[in-house]
Amino acid sequence: MKEIIGTSNTYLDIDLTNKTWKVHQASTEDLKNYLGGKGLGIKIFYDRLKDRLADVDPLGPENLLIFANGVLLTTGAPCSARFEVITKSPLTGYMVASSCGGPFGEACKTAGWDGVILTGRAETPVVIRFDDKEVVFEDAGDLWGAGTHQTQDRLRMTPKDGAAVIGPAGEHQVLYANICSGHRFVGRGGIGAVMGAKNLKAIVARGKAYKCVPVNREKFDKTVKKAQKHILRSPFTKGYKAYGTNMNTRYGIASGFSPVRNFRDRFSPKTEAITGEAMAAKYKTRHSTCRYCSILCGHKGMYPDGRMRQIPEYETMGLFGSNIENYDTDKVAVWNDIMNEMGMDTISAGGTIAWAMEAGEKGLRQTELSFSNFDNIGRILEDIAYRRNEGAELADGSKRLSEKYGGAQFAIQAKGLEIAAYDPRACWGHGLSYAVHNKGGCHLGSYLVSLEVLMGYMPPLTTLGKASWVVFCEDIFAGINSLQTCLFTALSIMTEPVVPKYLPKAALNVATILSPKLSQMLMNWSVYSDFFSAITGIAMNQWQFKKAGERITKLERHMNVKMGQKPDEDTLPERFTKEAHTKYPVASAVPIDAMVKTYYRIRKYDPLTAGPSAKDLRKLGVEV
Repeated sequence: MKEIIGTSNTYLDIDLTNKTWKVHQASTEDLKNYLGGKGLGIKIFYDRLKDRLADVDPLGPENLLIFANGVLLTTGAPCSARFEVITKSPLTGYMVASSCGGPFGEACKTAGWDGVILTGRAETPVVIRFDDKEVVFEDAGDLWGAGTHQTQDRLRMTPKDGAAVIGPAGEHQVLYANICSGHRFVGRGGIGAVMGAKNLKAIVARGKAYKCVPVNREKFDKTVKKAQKHILRSPFTKGYKAYGTNMNTRYGIASGFSPVRNFRDRFSPKTEAITGEAMAAKYKTRHSTCRYCSILCGHKGMYPDGRMRQIPEYETMGLFGSNIENYDTDKVAVWNDIMNEMGMDTISAGGTIAWAMEAGEKGLRQTELSFSNFDNIGRILEDIAYRRNEGAELADGSKRLSEKYGGAQFAIQAKGLEIAAYDPRACWGHGLSYAVHNKGGCHLGSYLVSLEVLMGYMPPLTTLGKASWVVFCEDIFAGINSLQTCLFTALSIMTEPVVPKYLPKAALNVATILSPKLSQMLMNWSVYSDFFSAITGIAMNQWQFKKAGERITKLERHMNVKMGQKPDEDTLPERFTKEAHTKYPVASAVPIDAMVKTYYRIRKYDPLTAGPSAKDLRKLGVEV
C-alpha cells in the first residue's frame, strides 16, 4: 500500500456531460486558509462560479456537486469517518454543505483523492466508478427507480469500495432529497435532488490503494489521547452512548423545546413515550455508528415485527412523533425506513407534513393529512418521493407551499430550510442560530441549545451574550466541519477544561452572558488545530483555526448575498416571535430582531445587504 504523507490536495474533476475527467490540484495556501472539507469545497465552488453565482440553476448542469474529504479522514482520529457535500441548494437557492459518516469518504480518500468535483449532466442515468488510476462511466438504467439500500446491494461492491447513492426522491428531484452512503445520510438542503438532476444514480470509490500518514506522528498520537480522554469522560457523551440523540427528548419536555402539533404547543405528557430511555428499554438498543466513533450516538434495536432497525434520531422522532401528535414509536421507525430507502431528509419531510396538517385544519388547502390519522403517512411519503398525487406539491417543502396557499406564520422554516425539533421559544440563542445560519434553519449551525439547555451553561431566555456565542460557535463549527470530525466532539472537548467543567453553574450563567468573550477564552479547542498541524505539517494555533472558520463562514455568506439573500430572510416564523402562550407553562416569544441586529454588528455585516463588506473579505484574504 502506498503512502500519502499529510494530504494529497488532489480532487477528481468529472464532467458528466462529456464523460471526461481531469485532476484538480488545490494549493497548500488554500488548504491552510480553508482547512479542507467544507471550507475548501466552498472555496473551489466560489473560484469556479464567482461571477455567475446568481444565475446558476441548482438543478441545472452548471451547478457543482462537490464531495470533499477533510484532513482527519482515515487517520483513525475520534469520530473522523466523515465527508462533506457542497452545492447550491434547490430548496433554499443558497449554498448548502452537509456532512455524512458513511463509507464513501474513506474509500475516496484511500484511492488518493481529497474529493470529487462533479459538473454537467449525463444524457442518461449513470454510475461512476473510480479508483486511484481511472474513472469509468456505467449505464444505470437497471438501477433507476431502486431504493438507496437496494442500489448499494446491487452495485457489486467489494470491501475496498464505498458508494454514495440516491433513491427515487433524488431521481424525481424532491427538493429535500438526500444522498445515502452505507446506512448514513447527507441529509439537508436537497443535495440528492442535485445528484438526480445530473442523472447520477451512484458514485463508487475503490479505495485502499493509499494509506494517509500524519506528518508529525508523535503530535498526532498525543492529540488523539487528549481528545479521547475529553470525549469519553464527558457526561454528554455518556448520555448519547446510553440513549442516542433521543436523550434530548427529556430535556425538551422539561424546558419546553419539544415540538407539539406543528410547534403550536411546547408540551404534552405523552412525549414521555418517545424519550431515549423509553426506546432503549422497549427495543433493547445497541450501538450502530459511524466508523471511528467514540460518542456512539447511533443505535439500532429489535422491533415487535422481528426486524432490526436503526433507531430514528431525535429530529426524526420529534418531527414525526410529538410534532404531529403521534406517540407510536413503531410507526415512526417504519416511516423512517421508508424515507431512508426513498432517500429524503426526515426533518424537511416532517416539517412539510406538519404544515400541511395545520393548513388543512385551517381550511387553507385540501389534504389527506391530519393530526388525528396516521394510517396514510407511509403512502404519502412514497408519493412525495415519486412526486405523485398530493406528494407532488409536498415535495417542494413548506416555504413554497405557504407562498402558494398562505400560512407562512406556521411554515416552520428559515430561508426555506425546515427547522429541527427544538422550539426556539425555549432557547433564544438557538433561535438566533436558526435565523442567521447561512444554510437556513439548521440546528447544527451553532447548536446553542446545548449550552442553553442540555448543559445549562447560560440562561436560555435572555438576549444578552447570545449573538456573541452564535458568532463564536459558527466559526468553530465551520472549522470542525472542514477538518472534518463530528460536531458532537465539540460539546466534550471544548467544555472539559477545568474552568468550564468545575465552575458552578450559577457563575457560568452570569459569566457567559455578561462576559461572553472572556468565557469563550476559558474554553479550549486547540485539539482541532493540533490535529490539523500534526497531519498536514502546517503550523496552526487555536485562534488561527477560529479565524479560518470565520473566513469560511463569511465567504459562504458573501456567496449567498450574491445569490440573492436579503436581510429580511434572517428571521424566524411568526409562530416563534408572536405566539408566546402555549401549553408549556412559561410564556415566551423570541425577540429575534434585536439579536440579529447585534449579530450583524459583531459580524461587521452591512444591514442593507446582510453580508460582509469587500474590505472585510479582503482582510480575510478573500478575493472579491
